[in-house]
Amino acid sequence: MGHHKDHSFPAFPGKKVLPAANSQFAVIAPDLGLIFLFIALISCTPFLVGLWYGELELLLPMASAPAGFGIIGVWLAGIPKAEGEARLSTALSAVALIWLAAALIGALPYTFGLGISYTDSVFEAMSGWTGTGLSLLPSVETAPRMLLFWRSLTQWMGGLGIVAFTIALAGRSGLTRFRLYRSEGRSETFMPSVVATAIEMWRIYLVLTALGIGLVLLSGIPLWDATNIVMTAISTGGFAVHTAGILYYESPLLEMLTVPIMIAGALPFKLYFLLYYRRTFRLLKDPQAILLFALILAGCAVVTFDLISISSLAPAEALREGIFMTVSGITCTGFQNADPRSWYGTTVMVLAALMMIGGSAGSTAGGIKLGRVILALEMFGWWFRRLHAGWRAITPLRHDGRPILEHLPEYGVSKSMLVAVLFVLMVAVATLLLLHLAPQDGFDSVDVIFEVVSAVSNVGISTGFVSPGMSPAAKWLFIIVMWAGRLEIVPVIALVGGASRRL
Repeated sequence: MGHHKDHSFPAFPGKKVLPAANSQFAVIAPDLGLIFLFIALISCTPFLVGLWYGELELLLPMASAPAGFGIIGVWLAGIPKAEGEARLSTALSAVALIWLAAALIGALPYTFGLGISYTDSVFEAMSGWTGTGLSLLPSVETAPRMLLFWRSLTQWMGGLGIVAFTIALAGRSGLTRFRLYRSEGRSETFMPSVVATAIEMWRIYLVLTALGIGLVLLSGIPLWDATNIVMTAISTGGFAVHTAGILYYESPLLEMLTVPIMIAGALPFKLYFLLYYRRTFRLLKDPQAILLFALILAGCAVVTFDLISISSLAPAEALREGIFMTVSGITCTGFQNADPRSWYGTTVMVLAALMMIGGSAGSTAGGIKLGRVILALEMFGWWFRRLHAGWRAITPLRHDGRPILEHLPEYGVSKSMLVAVLFVLMVAVATLLLLHLAPQDGFDSVDVIFEVVSAVSNVGISTGFVSPGMSPAAKWLFIIVMWAGRLEIVPVIALVGGASRRL
């Protein structure tokens, strides 16, 4: 980030010089205030559901979320904006704080409306915003519809990103907003400005949601159920309005109709933009889309074969579970029509590997991302070509159809591989901590690893390890893992590193 002066000393008397940390905060605070004000505005949407279904007693508990977001938004927006642009480290830390605050405030309706502990409420809220889908609600069936819609809405808004959503509404650009947008983990630009990109992504998102609701209604389920299922499917979130999830409906037709919606959420949104505005169908030419479908086919084949040969399932049932669970896993949606705990260990680890890879960059899916896998494969090929051609020969690395300059391959790949390594490290550390902090009878290390991968990749498929009976320490560990995984870890490290330097 370059060298800057030590800001631990106060400014000289009479000088209007802000310490570096404060000046950076003043640069970014009005933008953060705008983001929180827009979240507060959208957080009022569940009131419509409450009024429609006559849940008037929940209006006050639900009001705690927009009130909390609004108070913070007004405070931040009122801070005089300093000149200059925010550093990348500041933007990264700010985005991590936005998502943490979204969960801490978004938890209030669960605490006040359901009477569950604040820890469980924060877990539920973080699982919602990050699109994870793991849940600690004691009974989804008895929960008010207003709060169920709040769960679905948080996943739908968090799918493309809180910052991307508010930048689109604000309609203003700038380097600070660009850095906030790029720090969010699932953002890409395919328009001249970040605002135009955010607006187009949300237009596409709305159209896909509407089309998905129409498709799911063909299964015969009610409009309320269809709306919530599609909101959490297109955002690859996985929350449902019944404790049993998709299995509640006992409908293979619904499961198969949900499959293309989950895939749609995991494809690069750039493809939809090109299809609508450029009339070019690049689905079969896009490397990420090709790899996604290849992994779905391979995963379905392996899982179905294992379920037939090892778990002794009937072929039709094995195929049904194999298709749905594979798609749900690699798209990081989290719907499940089977219990992975009843599967053989190798089958569970195949699904865990798909979950770890995740969907496309520029989609709503989590995981390491297919784009990074493709870049790693291209890098291996490039290294072998350099070995055969000799180190003095110029061997360009081609990525996304374009050659990368000679001095950039190591830099580009190192950034992508850093995220992949951090994902693996987080899974390893969190698993070891859970095995020591929260041992539970009946669960082995495979179950714990699977659950951690599900949390870090924001999937939500569960073996049952995550439950209200977990210790508070284990719950907060999962909250941190979901938060860091959604932001691809680096912003959380930037926040923690910055905070530790100021202590």
